[in-house]
Amino acid sequence: MDKEKSLAVFQDKKIRKTWHQNEWWFSVVDIVGALTESENPRDYWYKVKIRELESTNIELSTFCLQLKLIAEDGKLRETDCTNTEGAFRIIQSIPSPRKL
Repeated sequence: MDKEKSLAVFQDKKIRKTWHQNEWWFSVVDIVGALTESENPRDYWYKVKIRELESTNIELSTFCLQLKLIAEDGKLRETDCTNTEGAFRIIQSIPSPRKL
């Protein structure tokens, strides 16, 4: 498999991904943005991490690595990324829009 950086598409939302340690790693902020449609998914992710730590004592950042992905400005920037398993755990921590 080619180790180039690329995009995944989820419900018409672009999610940056990169090949690292023989598996795909996905931008957590992009996942959060796709699921919540938040205007500031970075801030939303920050709050989810705090809430999860306080309620379950689980540090969601342990499911992440800081990997360089292309940012909106075209530069490579370190971004919280997670593999498929970690993505499922993080997704479970995001409240359903129906619960809000």
